[in-house]
Amino acid sequence: MSKTIIAQGKTSTEAIEKGLMELGTTKENVEIRILEEEKKSFFSILTPRVVRVEMTLKENKVQNEIKKEKKPLEQKEIKLSDEDFEKAKSNVIKFLDEFIKTANESIEYKIENNNGIIEIEMSGEQTGHLIGYRGETLYAMQTILTAVANKETSNRVILRLDIGNYKSKREETLKNLAKRNAQKVIKYGKSVTLEPMQAYERKIIHSALQDYDKITTHSIGEEPRRRIVISLNK
Repeated sequence: MSKTIIAQGKTSTEAIEKGLMELGTTKENVEIRILEEEKKSFFSILTPRVVRVEMTLKENKVQNEIKKEKKPLEQKEIKLSDEDFEKAKSNVIKFLDEFIKTANESIEYKIENNNGIIEIEMSGEQTGHLIGYRGETLYAMQTILTAVANKETSNRVILRLDIGNYKSKREETLKNLAKRNAQKVIKYGKSVTLEPMQAYERKIIHSALQDYDKITTHSIGEEPRRRIVISLNK
């Protein structure tokens, strides 16, 4: 299904630029049609000139967007050898012990092999600063730990980090956010654009609303400020 919006501006160029910003794409990916152009007359000389354009995101772009965002949350089972797991675990332990010692923090952690994915759970009384705003610090640490875990391993190791059970709490919050806004869209008929989110969080929103027949979702903008738009399914 194509995504179509109506944009307006003082000139056709301004209207098109606004539309491209809302769709989060470039001019070659949309079909553009000038709908109307309000012209000034003697009696409307003080009225601002308005140009309205209809912009449709090309079908293949919409499908690629949805498929990209709606990949399953769970990854396929990965064959991680015992040798690679122990090596990765040793790398991570060495790094975390040094980090905790340097930071002088009262932090505990556990490491598990969950179907080939290394999962690390950190806990402590003062771990909020390790999570950061919307999990930004947590995801940065996960990236660092992934690089550390993969040092001198024969196969690529996938690592997931959680701190103070943040991810499961955030997932529940996002599901509730998605459902509340979906009801607003259905009730008022107006699209809702959510705040910028991590790719992992956008997948949660898409998944939470995939069974709503009256609702469709797509993402706009560029990382790291990519956002989800919830709209009526026309």
